[in-house]
Amino acid sequence: MPELPQSIIDTNSSNTEKVNYVFMDGEYVPYENAKISVRTHAFLYGTSVFEGIRGYWNEEEKQVYIFRMREHYERIHNSCKIMHMTPKYSVDEMCNITTELMKKNAPETDTYMRPTIYKSAEVVGPKLINNIDSFLIFTTPLGNYVDISKGLSVCVSNWRRTDDNAIPPRAKIGGCYANTALIITDAIKAGFDEAIVLSHDGHVTEGSAMNLYLVENGKLITTKTTDNILVGITRNTVKEIALRELGIEVIEREIDRTELYITDEAFFCGTGAQISPITSIDHRLVGDGQVGPITKKLQNLYFDIVKGKVEKYKNWCTPVYDN
Repeated sequence: MPELPQSIIDTNSSNTEKVNYVFMDGEYVPYENAKISVRTHAFLYGTSVFEGIRGYWNEEEKQVYIFRMREHYERIHNSCKIMHMTPKYSVDEMCNITTELMKKNAPETDTYMRPTIYKSAEVVGPKLINNIDSFLIFTTPLGNYVDISKGLSVCVSNWRRTDDNAIPPRAKIGGCYANTALIITDAIKAGFDEAIVLSHDGHVTEGSAMNLYLVENGKLITTKTTDNILVGITRNTVKEIALRELGIEVIEREIDRTELYITDEAFFCGTGAQISPITSIDHRLVGDGQVGPITKKLQNLYFDIVKGKVEKYKNWCTPVYDN
């Protein structure tokens, strides 16, 4: 990776105590000093784009592997194009900054990295032009987002996914997650673990904040990239390893709601969700109500890959610590 830009400085390099750092616009600052104003545009109007990136702790190697970091930063650059933003750093520089931040925070556990590019002008009014773009990253320990050891009970949400011509799900926009918040909150209050969301024309899109796969007759079925979904990096990972390692065909097509009720297997996938089996949808068992064999194989393989245990996929894994 290239050298860090000269503007990036460590504001507390002499401190011998354990400090959790946040990267904010060229500086690594202690977490308690990482503040934004109450008048920040992104806070007032949801005008930010972000990524969720995972680092996996490999106990045997005493190493944290950051999974598919470059692809995440390529996607945040694309989100910026949609939201009239100009990133301050290149993809390579963002990767380098993130690795350096992880070294400073020195986790020895699975860790979540949250880079955000946000409109930081202190102005009233929603316009995106003539508005400063700022960049920050924080890290935090993170285990399983949902319980992946058993199947999830999910519902089809009454809320609809936002449309590409409204707030495009293709961009990972902070304000768009009000839609996600309504979906997951109502699902949990109704007694479910998660939800599947339909588009305005009544077809399946994805989960509240993750992509969806079905298994039908030994094939993987998922929605198209044009079906109002976030085009997931884990979704792409599953697609690649299913075909290359298990010889399973992956079909992208429109999915009807009632297909959910007769599918053989189903699972969510995403950086947060990882690979999360679904065993019931709208009180109907998926298959026999147990975690399906294809889902389980993919899940096991996925966790070996993200922890850097599969040599042919090591290029997806960026080590944090120098050996």
